[in-house]
Amino acid sequence: MWNVGKRLSGLGLRLSARANAPTAYRDLLSCDLEARLGGWTRRCSVRKKEMSEPKESGHVRLVGAVAGVGSGTYRGVIDCLVRIVRNESVFALYKGATPPAVGWAAIDSVLLGSLHNYRLFLIRHKFTEPVLGTGGERLTLTGHGIAGFANSAFLATPMEHLKIKLQMQIQRSAADRQYKGPIDCARQIIKSQGVFGLWNGFTGSLTFRSNFLWMFLSFEALMRGFSSLDGTPYQISTGTANFLSGGLGSFAFWFMAIPADNVKNRMFAVPHTSPKPSFTGTVRQIYTVAGWRGFFAGLSPCLIRAFPANACAFYVYEGLMRTLKAEKTRH
Repeated sequence: MWNVGKRLSGLGLRLSARANAPTAYRDLLSCDLEARLGGWTRRCSVRKKEMSEPKESGHVRLVGAVAGVGSGTYRGVIDCLVRIVRNESVFALYKGATPPAVGWAAIDSVLLGSLHNYRLFLIRHKFTEPVLGTGGERLTLTGHGIAGFANSAFLATPMEHLKIKLQMQIQRSAADRQYKGPIDCARQIIKSQGVFGLWNGFTGSLTFRSNFLWMFLSFEALMRGFSSLDGTPYQISTGTANFLSGGLGSFAFWFMAIPADNVKNRMFAVPHTSPKPSFTGTVRQIYTVAGWRGFFAGLSPCLIRAFPANACAFYVYEGLMRTLKAEKTRH
């Protein structure tokens, strides 16, 4: 749902942080990336990217400013977006869109395919509870959360890594940028660090994506709440309940996931010519420079974008599952 005034030479950052900030942190880019939950189809994933990319680009830059990169540059989300358009053109809002647009269909397929199969696995192993008044059983809320814990970090990490590096380039002209595109960015990383350099920041990605537990747990809890309205004047259709539960559940996800997302994307933003960052080291650096608030930088753009992107995604996913007559995992 999401320029830095003093920026980079290449992709190395000159950080206008507090005077007592660690030297290592002054070479660390601060940014953020909105995690998305999409449908199984490539088209659904691409449409979601088109809808959310402008807010996401502003979110990436805004977190940098809040956390000390060009501190005080922006007054808020709108100011950040306006300055990006004014200084770099409207197309700058779509920087770094290619990697996720290409890869997100596969990533979301793994995420949601795993979700469905883990739900079935837990049901078969009696991680269930009785359904009052029916004599049947259903997967517990905890079970839905555990099923959502299975994540697609291995596929998502290189895509998000490339995206962050491309988004943090502020030069208006493509000729002035260090990375000419996602392929060139990947080539430079591999040349400097090897193929596994694309997976730098994997621990941050794994921690962040594990928070989908809260997304799917909240979704199921909300669906049960809406189903309790059946037979009353406030009854709503299943599709509408899917839409509202997906959007509202994304709020729970982001409140829980934003600290790990900030850590993850700072790890991704470290220049490829610098030493590999560690998860714990990045956590300490964030806290030293910005305190506990640094872990929640950029939350507002996430929440703005989260509802429409995830409400549409859940609506499509649940609708497809009903249409394809998949095994029932929810009641």
